[in-house]
Formats: sequence, C-alpha cells, structure tokens
Amino acid sequence: MFYTPQNGHGLAHNPFNAIVTPRPIGWISTRGANGADNLAPYSFFNAVAYVPPQVMFASTGTKPDRDGTKDSVAHIRETKVFCVNIVEEAMKDAMNQTSGPWDAEVDEFTNAGIEKATCEEINCARVAAAPASLECRVTQIVQLKGEANFVIFGEVVGVHMRDDCIVDGVFDVTRFNPLTRLGYKDYSVIREVFSLTRPGES
Repeated sequence: MFYTPQNGHGLAHNPFNAIVTPRPIGWISTRGANGADNLAPYSFFNAVAYVPPQVMFASTGTKPDRDGTKDSVAHIRETKVFCVNIVEEAMKDAMNQTSGPWDAEVDEFTNAGIEKATCEEINCARVAAAPASLECRVTQIVQLKGEANFVIFGEVVGVHMRDDCIVDGVFDVTRFNPLTRLGYKDYSVIREVFSLTRPGES
C-alpha cells in the first residue's frame, strides 16, 4: 500500500500514528504565571543533544479555553520553563488521567492523585515518584506547518533520579519499566534490555 497524506489513506484510522513507534513519553509539568500547575503527557518527545543536555516535545492540538494551543504551551510561553517527568509502567493509569481535555483551571496533579515535589532550579512542580525528572529552561519555541503545531526545545538545568533506579553507577531502566506510546490507543512497556558495542568501541 502507498498513500500520500494530502489525498488520504482510506483506512479506518490514521496509520501515521502507529508507524513511528515506540515513542518515549514526556510527562510535561508546567506552572502558569498565575501559579496554576498543569501536567500532561506528550509522545512527540525526545532528547536531542548531550552538551548541553537538551530535550524537545511537540504539542499538536488546541483547547477552546486557550489561544490556539494547549495548557502546557500557554504556560511555557508565560514562564519559559517546564519539567519532563519520565513515565513508568506503574504510573500508566495516572498518566492517562492527565491526558484528558480538562479545563485550564484544573490541577492535573490533584485530579489524578499525583504527589507533587518542588523543582530545584525552576519555578515548577514535578512528579515526586517519577523515576527521573528533567528541569528545563526554554531555548526556543518553533511553530511548525499546520494548525497548532508547536515544538518546544529546552535545556536541561536540573536532573532528579529516583535512588532505587541507580544501580552500580548506572541509571537502570529495568528497575521501573518505561512506558512507551505505540499507535492509536496502544502502549507498550520496556522489559527486555540488551547491549550492543559499536564498531571501534571497547
């Protein structure tokens, strides 16, 4: 099968949602200028540089109570900071609860029963029990082609790691089983890990 996106695919659901998988989930926490906290998952998320460490996530939708975007982007425009919380298998239901189209004044931490912790370098809340959280300062916001498509880039200025996830000096993902996004309503959990040595490495 071949299709061009501009002419459609003829399938019951958009296959593009399921082709680029698995995708890590950035559970983005923000705080608006008025002090309101927000927490929402984004599967268009990844790390993009080592030195300095940088990450990105993309927001691709709108809410009627925001000006052409979602709560996360609206907050980031105001404060220029955000925190990425890593999602483990045990948090899948809480993460899903925060994905709802809640009104701007709803605190998703409270709504989903998630304990907050305070960030160290930025004025923002983070998920207290997350395996890791990345405190970020915005470097740029890029508007992509299409309606309400924004990519937010941030420099990581603080890193939290849960103590039980550090084993022999390594951040060990097998200790918490990262949750990943597939397509449609489908998710997966990473339980099997193997190592490969690159050519030229010892």
